[in-house]
Amino acid sequence: MRSAALILLLFCCVQTLSAQKKDTLFFESFSGNALNRNVWNVEVNNRADNNEQQAYADSASIIIIKNGLLTIKPVYHSGYSQNRVKMNDFVSGRMNTRNKYEFVYGNVSARMKTAAGAGLWPAFWILGKGKWPDAGEIDIMETVGDSTWASNAIHGPTYHGDTPLKSRNIFPKSTDVTQWHTYSVNVQPDKLIFSLDGVVTYTATKEMVEKYGTWVFDNNKYLILNLALGGGYPQGVFKMQGPYPGLTQTTVDKIKAGKADFVVDWVLITKN
Repeated sequence: MRSAALILLLFCCVQTLSAQKKDTLFFESFSGNALNRNVWNVEVNNRADNNEQQAYADSASIIIIKNGLLTIKPVYHSGYSQNRVKMNDFVSGRMNTRNKYEFVYGNVSARMKTAAGAGLWPAFWILGKGKWPDAGEIDIMETVGDSTWASNAIHGPTYHGDTPLKSRNIFPKSTDVTQWHTYSVNVQPDKLIFSLDGVVTYTATKEMVEKYGTWVFDNNKYLILNLALGGGYPQGVFKMQGPYPGLTQTTVDKIKAGKADFVVDWVLITKN
């Protein structure tokens, strides 16, 4: 009887793993010693979107793959410039799957943690293929340095910027953004369902969205991971003036000390 029960248990486990594999559309475990360039593009620019204070560079000392983790480690670099359009005193990392992996519907999730500090602006998000904001944006996880919360938001042709379609999610007591959490969005033809550690935090239905404009989330989409520094969003949240727009001196010191990491364990997309 004991042998039969063991065989049945093993059979069930194999069936479960097979079903999970069958339902998986995309999985990134960040194994190996370098970023998989067959999947990810590393962005290089210093356009200063949103008055952010970083340039984005393709550097193995900033976008680090080690021990099965992706770490984006921003650095202080006075007067840095990629193209002389603008000088930046900070360099960070941003990566996307545009033209390499794209999808339409599915359950998108990632396990991650980030340092806290006013003006640190990590994000896990999705852009629709096409011109922004007409092609849509889905923000699965954003925070600007307050360790007590992370937010969800969606943007489209007539509901972008300070969008009315958003939610700020407060962490339970004894936990915060610096600890490991799983952030998710389930993209369906008629709704977007956001979750934190398996608990639904916000749902935006097609009916809700169409009160503000066109539903634009039935197109090809790609993933983005990045760590911005300062800019309009954190400046608006913390009402601070300097020493850089959206960055406090304490956070600048944390960046200089190499303690402002954004760390990702894995990224997964499964069928709905």
